[in-house]
Amino acid sequence: MAIAKYGFDNEKYLKEQSEEIRRRAEKYGKLYLEFGGKLMNDNHAARCLPGYDPNVKLRLLQMLGDRAELVLCVYAGDIEAKKLRADYGTTYEEETIKLVEAMRERGITVRGVAITRFDGHPAARAFAKVLEDAGVPVFYHYPIKGYPNDLDTIVSDSGYGRNDYIPSERPIVVVTGPGPGSGKFATCLTMLYHEVKRGNKAAYAKFETFPVWNLPLMHPLNVAYEAATLELKDENQIDPHHFLAYGEMRVNYNRDIDAYPILREIWERMMGEECPYKSPTDMGVNRIASGIVNDTIVRAASREECVRRYERVKADFDAGRVGMDMLARALSVMARAD
Repeated sequence: MAIAKYGFDNEKYLKEQSEEIRRRAEKYGKLYLEFGGKLMNDNHAARCLPGYDPNVKLRLLQMLGDRAELVLCVYAGDIEAKKLRADYGTTYEEETIKLVEAMRERGITVRGVAITRFDGHPAARAFAKVLEDAGVPVFYHYPIKGYPNDLDTIVSDSGYGRNDYIPSERPIVVVTGPGPGSGKFATCLTMLYHEVKRGNKAAYAKFETFPVWNLPLMHPLNVAYEAATLELKDENQIDPHHFLAYGEMRVNYNRDIDAYPILREIWERMMGEECPYKSPTDMGVNRIASGIVNDTIVRAASREECVRRYERVKADFDAGRVGMDMLARALSVMARAD
C-alpha cells in the first residue's frame, strides 16, 4: 500500500505486539492477559488510525497460535438487564456468542465463559444453558463482600477462592468480554489466586489499545479516546506511580491509576513477594504506537473523530437523550483536540 495515504502499518504493529506478549509470557511462565476494548470490528481505532485493520486483534491471536487460548467474561447483571452495546445495538449475550463463533472460525481455542458477579440471576442461568448446549464450558464467579477494599476477604477462599477455577493448558490466557464492566480484571486475579494455591507460577498483564502510553497526553489520538468513552467518564492522566518510580512521563487513565494500589497489595498478598509492576503503565503490553507511520495523518483523523463524537452527542442533547453535563464534556474534549 502507499504509505502516504495511510497513517498505520498493521504488519509492523503485529510483529512488535506479538513479540512483546510472548516476551512477557516467557518471563512469567503463564500469563493472564486482560484484553480491553473491542476484540472485533474496532471501528473507532480504524477511524483514528487510517490503515488500521478493525480486526487486527483477531490476527494477533492467530499469530500467537498454539501458545494462546481465550476466556470470555460476561457480567450476570448485564445479562439480566438485557444490556445493549451502544455501537451495534446487540445484547451482551448475542455479542458473547458472536465472539465464540468468530474464535472458532479462526481456530482460536475458547476455554470457556465466566459469568461474573453471579448471584442466582435466572437469565444468566438460562444463557449458561445456551452456551453449554453449544459445547462452551461455563464457570461462575460470585460477588465478593467488601470488594475492592476488604483484602482479607478478597484474597481468601471466601473471595477469589470461591470462584470457579478455569482450567487452561497454554502459556497465554487471553481474558476478554463483550463490553466494559464484564469482570475481566477480577477474573484474571481470580485465576492468579487459584494458580498460586496450586503451586504454579503465573502473572497478569493488560492489553488495551487506548490511551497510548508512549504518546503525549494531549496527542489527538489520546484525546479521541476520551471522546469515545464519555459515558464512562474516562480521563487521561500522567501516570503518577510511573513518574515516582522512573521519573518518566507516561499516559494512563483514571480507572487504572486508581486501581493500581489495590492490585499491588492484592498481588503481594497472593504471591508473597513484591509486585514486579511499579505502575499501571508497567502492567501494559500495548505497542500500538509502533504501527504509526504518519503522525500527521493520525492527528488529523483523530481530530475528525472528536468532532464526530461531539456532533453525535449534540444530536442526542437536542433530542433530549442526554443532559448538559454530557454535552459540556464532549465540547471540552473536542476543544482539546485542536
